[in-house]
Amino acid sequence: MRLTPEEREVLRETARRRFGAAAQVRLFGSRLDDSRRGGDIDLLIETPLTDPAAIVDAHLGFLADVYSRLGERKVDVLIDYPGRQTDAPIYAIARAQGVLL
Repeated sequence: MRLTPEEREVLRETARRRFGAAAQVRLFGSRLDDSRRGGDIDLLIETPLTDPAAIVDAHLGFLADVYSRLGERKVDVLIDYPGRQTDAPIYAIARAQGVLL
């Protein structure tokens, strides 16, 4: 995994602060492969939030906090929440291949 322990803690702590204490963060994609270089940070955040406005606020706040603490990087965030209507294949990939931070 190409994230430092400090980066993992920032992502985990920020997700829980913004999306709720029960939020879980999974890293998936190219950052899991230690032999590669570069690449964006692909995250799946699973949250108990259900209100669309609260989810949008949490998402924007999460990105602002991460950029503030880790510097501006390419961070892609999928958000899974109870009652989500669509189930794009990327969610299944993120769940199956992702590593819990």
